[in-house]
Parts: sequence; C-alpha cells; structure tokens
Amino acid sequence: MTEQLGYIEIATELPLLAVRDVVVFNDMLLPLFVAREQSLIAVEAALNGNKQIMICAQKDPSTAKPGADDIHGTGTIAYIMRQAKYNDSKIKILVQGLAKARILRFKTDESYYRVQTELVMDEPEPKSSHELEALVRAVREQSQKILALREVLSEEIVTLLESVEKPGKLADLVISNLKVKVGDAQKVLEETDPKKRLMLVNQILNIELKVSTMQAKFESEARNEMDRSQKEYYLREQLRAIKRELGDDSGREQEANDYKLKMKKAHLPKEVQVEANKQLSRLEWMQADSAESAVIRTYLDWLVELPWAISTKDHLDLAEAKKILDRDHYDLAKVKDRILELLAVKKLNNRQKGPIICFLGPPGVGKTSLGKSIAKAMGRKFARFSLGGMKDEAEIRGHRRTYIGALPGRIIQSIKAVGSNNPVLMLDEVDKIGADFRGDPASALLEVLDPEQNHGFSDHYLNVPFDLSKVMFITTANSTYTIPAALEDRMEIIELPGYSLEEKVSIAKEHLLPRLLTDHGLKSENLVVRDSAIKAVISSYTDESGVRSLERQLASVCRKVARKLAESPTGEMPLQKITSLHLGKLLGPPSVIPEPKLNEGQIGVATGLAWSDTGGSVLFVEIRDVPGQGNLSMTGQLGDVMKESAWIVIDLVRFYAQDLGLKKDFFANTDIHIHVPAGSVPKEGPSAGLAIFAALLSSLLNIPCPKDIAMTGELTLRGQVMAIGGLKEKALAALRHGIRKVIIPRQNQKDLAEIPPDLRKRITFTPIDGIGDLIRVLFPELHFRPGKPDSQAKLQKPKSKPYRVPKPSGRQPGART
Repeated sequence: MTEQLGYIEIATELPLLAVRDVVVFNDMLLPLFVAREQSLIAVEAALNGNKQIMICAQKDPSTAKPGADDIHGTGTIAYIMRQAKYNDSKIKILVQGLAKARILRFKTDESYYRVQTELVMDEPEPKSSHELEALVRAVREQSQKILALREVLSEEIVTLLESVEKPGKLADLVISNLKVKVGDAQKVLEETDPKKRLMLVNQILNIELKVSTMQAKFESEARNEMDRSQKEYYLREQLRAIKRELGDDSGREQEANDYKLKMKKAHLPKEVQVEANKQLSRLEWMQADSAESAVIRTYLDWLVELPWAISTKDHLDLAEAKKILDRDHYDLAKVKDRILELLAVKKLNNRQKGPIICFLGPPGVGKTSLGKSIAKAMGRKFARFSLGGMKDEAEIRGHRRTYIGALPGRIIQSIKAVGSNNPVLMLDEVDKIGADFRGDPASALLEVLDPEQNHGFSDHYLNVPFDLSKVMFITTANSTYTIPAALEDRMEIIELPGYSLEEKVSIAKEHLLPRLLTDHGLKSENLVVRDSAIKAVISSYTDESGVRSLERQLASVCRKVARKLAESPTGEMPLQKITSLHLGKLLGPPSVIPEPKLNEGQIGVATGLAWSDTGGSVLFVEIRDVPGQGNLSMTGQLGDVMKESAWIVIDLVRFYAQDLGLKKDFFANTDIHIHVPAGSVPKEGPSAGLAIFAALLSSLLNIPCPKDIAMTGELTLRGQVMAIGGLKEKALAALRHGIRKVIIPRQNQKDLAEIPPDLRKRITFTPIDGIGDLIRVLFPELHFRPGKPDSQAKLQKPKSKPYRVPKPSGRQPGART
C-alpha cells in the first residue's frame, strides 16, 4: 500500500532504521554510518525495494538492540540517495527526509523491524502578523549569533535563513543544522503547529545562545591566558596520545620511573626534590630527541648522583692519626701538633665548625700529601683540584644551564667524584688565582670557605642549595702576598718551611727510596744509595727547599738500575751500591751551579739572603764607586722596592758621611753602580737593605766585607733595622753555601725558636738594631759614633793605605749573566 505526497508515492509499510543521536527532518540531507546487524538488514531491504526507509531516534542511545518500546513513535520517512560500502560490517548511506510519519504497528521480519506508518501532516501555516514576524526575526538573529560564536557563520547561511519565510520550514531548517539534544529535537519534530514549533525552536535557541556565549567566553579567556608552556603542554598531550596509539610511549614512562626510583634512593632534600620533580615533569612532555630534553636529563643525572645524604664516619683515634702522620711525613712537629689539635676538637664536639687550614710553604715540602694523610687519619675520602691560573668564576660556582656544555663548578664535581658529602677537599695553589672579565674566582671562594655561609652554597648549574659545611677544606699556597686580604682572613695559615740537608737525607732514606724501589719493581737487595750520594744529589742536582726534584733524580737512578736488571739474561744482578762517584755516569754532569764562594772578603761585595716561593737563596750585592757627577745606576733586574732600599742606603751614607770618614759632598763627585747577579733573574723585596749598605760602605772605605757573614734586614731612613720574613729558608740557604754566621734584625730574634735546634747549633745568629751594630760586626776596626758631627771614623793603626780597586773595563771575571 502507498500514500501520495505530492508527486511522490510513499509506502505505508517500510523497514525501520533506529538512529542513536540524531533526528531527521523533512528535506534534510544527512550521511549516516550503519554498523549494527539489524540496521544493515533494514537498509538492505530498503535498497532492494523502493529505497524508502523509516528513520526514528532511540530514546536511549546506549541501547545496542532497541525494541519497540525503545524507539520514538514519530520519525521521518527518508529516501536513500546513495550508499558506500566500507567492509562487510559497515556501510555509509546518504538520506533525504521526505515526510514526517508516525508508527502505527511494528512487524518483525526475521532480524529487523518493518513498521506500518501513516503520514503526519502539519497544520496550515498561520497568517502573517507582527508577532509572527518578530518570532521569525528572533529565530534568524539567534541562529546567526550562535553560528557566529561557533565560527561557522557564512554569507551563504545568512542568505539561506533570509530566504525561508514559512515558520514551519524555518523551524525545521534551524533545528536540523544546530547540534541540540535529541530530546529537544524530537519535541520539535512531533509538533505539528508551525507557529508553536517555531516558538519551541526559539526557546531552545535562547538556551543554546547563553551556553554558546558562555563557552565562547571561556575559550576566549583560555586563549588569552594560555602562554607558551600551556600551548606546549596541549601539543605534547596530543603527541603523547599519538605515541601511545603507535606504541612508542613505553620507553618514556620507563625513563621517568627510573628517575623517580633514583630520586628516592638519593634522599633528596625537600627543596631539591621539588625542583627535580618539576624538571622531570617537563622532560615527560618533551620530544625525546630534542636538545632541551638532553639538557634536562644531564641535570637530573647530576641531582640524583650527588651524595646528598651519603657521609663517611669519622675515625678520630688520635694515637692512630699521629702514627699515620709520623709514617707519612718527616719532622714537621708543629704542623702535626696543630692537625692533632684539630682532630681532638672534632672528637669532643662533632658539630664544631673547624677553621679553614692553609698550608703555606715552598714547592715540594709535602703540603698536598699532608692533606691526604689528614683524610686517611680521619677515615674520610680525599679530593683535590688546583686553583692555579683559574680566571673564570664559573669554575667555582658552575655555569648556568642556559649555556651549551654547562657543568657544575669544580667543588660540586669533586664531591660527586668521591661520592661523599664530607670529604677532605684540598684547593691547591690558592695564591695563583687570576681574574678577568669572566669574574673573580677568589671572591667566589669567600662563600665556599666561610663556615657561616657555605651550608647553603648554591651552584649556578644546580640552582639548589648544597650543604658544604660538612666538607673539610684545606688550601695550599707558596706565598701570601698574592692572596686577597678577605680570602686570607678566612684561613688559618700554617707554615711549612723548607728542609735542611740532613732533613732531606732522612726523608730520602725513610720515605722516598722505599717508595721508589717499589714503584720501579726493585728490592733492597738490588739497590742501595749511600748517604754521600744523596747529599751529592741534593747539592749538585737540586736547588729547592722541598724534595720534589730530589725525588725525580732518585727516580732516574732507580730507572737505570731497573733497566740493567731487566736486561740481565738471568734476571739477577749483584747489589748496586750508589755513591757520589757514580752520579756523573747515572745523572750526567751537575745541573745546579751554586753561587761561587768567596775565598776571601772582597771590597764592594756583601752577601745577602733572599726568600721566594721556591725557598731561600744567597745573593751577592756588588757595588763600585768611580769618579763622576753623582749618578746612581742599578742593574740585575731590581724591583721597585729594592731600588727604594738602594736610595735609602745612599741617603743614610750621605747623612753619616763625616761620621764614616767620608767627605760631606762625596756623592757629588762620585758615580755609584749597584749590581745583583744574576742579571736575568728578577729580584724584589725590602730585606736587601743591610747587604746594600754593607757593600756600599765597603766600596767607599776600601774595606772588604767578611766572606763568612751573610745578612738580611730592611733599613729605615733613621738607620734602624726592621723585621723580615722567611728566616728559616734564608738560614738554610746560608748553610747550603757554607756560611755559618748570619746577621738578622733583633725583631726576628723571637723567630729563632721556630728553627730546628740542629740548625741553630750550626749557624751563629747575630741580632742587631741599627747600622751602628752592623758596622761593629762587619768592620770592627772602624769607630762609628753617629750623632757627633765633628767626630771622624778612624782605622785602628792602619799599616798601609788600603788599595782602591779600579773599575774594570769589561765584565768582572766569573760573573754570571
């Protein structure tokens, strides 16, 4: 049976297609995906017939197999215009609504429904009125506003809305093109009065406009507030979802879980844990092969590998510590006592913040090895790095992570390397720190070496505080002159003076040779080095206050003996007894040429003592006076301070000229030349004043200075002698040169207690207050009474007039250049 709708015949019995989330209206073109078996059979039946099908909406979209009670009774008869088959279980059809109809009766045909229908005709269109016109305009305007908010409004849509005049057609057009709830659309479909249907659509549009306006507001605010990180988060969420679909997300989750496990094991402080979680969260949303993800991985590796909660237990047995120090180091009694005192305080009060120790002394005296012995005695781990030549502040504080190849500072690196947060950390060469446009490392060390500040040390790379208060810092230096005052104030200076000849011999026998024999695979049955050979090596092949060069020379002897043993066919050889006679063949000619000793006192030559970073040395001050016009020349690369000492001596002699037996205006007709060999070595310091005065007086008075007396001291314009430094080093230098009498300032008499007793027995120290005392010691035949202008200095019964040595035309024989 059929019904006539215009020129189209509508069948009254049709297959039923139940749809979940859409309501089909008259004249509506709509693509539908059909996948349920019941629906596929119904579509197939329609296609085999007149291609007409009854489409009704389900009451509950979640129902998989809807029955008669699950389907709305009013729907739309549609015509299947075309179909597209995807596979055996899914097709796509394009339908057009033909007429509104209601179900009269359900007929079950095997596995799908056929329904008996009747057409539902709308009531006649209402007559035009102001109210109806207002309603039509309201629906059009609200539709355009909603579509504009959804950003889908176009000129074609506006033209289409303006072209529809009938209220029923307009209601169907609007409701079919807006995504509204199925229940609301079904109410509109079932309403047969066009005006009421349009009013119902208007109510739905009012609600939808409010919702769309609110939604647009939220989206606008979200867009305005969304910054770069939020955009990245959104994009990475999508990327993560894609990777999850592709099965490429398991490695990232495993990496994150590994880091979380490492963080737990590292026992990170709360502040560090927060930063680590933040960086790990960032890493999870990043592309695995991006440059920034590599930076974050490196940063997290540093955080989890640092020993935040790993400490070594201190072993504070003073007897054992003393035994270790005595075994590893010869003498240094004062230094060992200070170290034991430090350990004793640490034992009684473990929370006591100890001082920062600075070992001061020339190279090779055992500063670094002392630090190792302290770590061994305390049971702590040991680390060291050199500050020499460091000019970049980032070497201490670390580089910021924004730089390519950034790393933490050397302190954090050392702590990570030893794996303990309380090591003994030695900072070598603290006196050789530089500074340039990259910062001042010495200033950065102020925080590191301050016990009141270093508990929260912040490395620029880590950007989180690390507690350095548990670290025992030890620094080394050769001189304090180049250490900034603020940095020196934070350290306790412990001086390690140089060694005497006998001390070096003992160190070589007890420490150096046993270790060298082991290192070279030798035994005591293979090699014996006599004391005479050790002394010869010290005097002829080394020139130092420490024992570093001595160790190298003895190692050279061991290598030659080891080669001889290795080349032996039987692997054996007789005992090698090395004496001083064998050194020429083993080490070659002597490499150290000492200053030539004076066989007798010479006029215009005085023996001075100097002290530098490498220890003490002997300097000869040579002065010649010749007729001239009062010129003073100084050679030998003298520094400014040394030149000032020379001018002070000139003015002193001029002031006391008559008391010294000289003409009052002697300088006006005399040129004086001061030279200090060797000319290629720069010389600086104030303690040469006494030697310059003695040499000048000797030259002017033609009286030779004693050859066996050396002197050191700074002179003032009043003729007073001021204190000097490095007394032990200077005394050792005098002893190495065979000088047994040393003139020192009386202010340094207190420092004699620091000199070993055996050294005091071998050298006679003569303290003096001023130039009067110096003249009485050097020139006892000269009566000097300063302060009496009419008095004259006279020789005691001179037998003959002293010979005045003329100025040579060339170089002085034997002088070094």
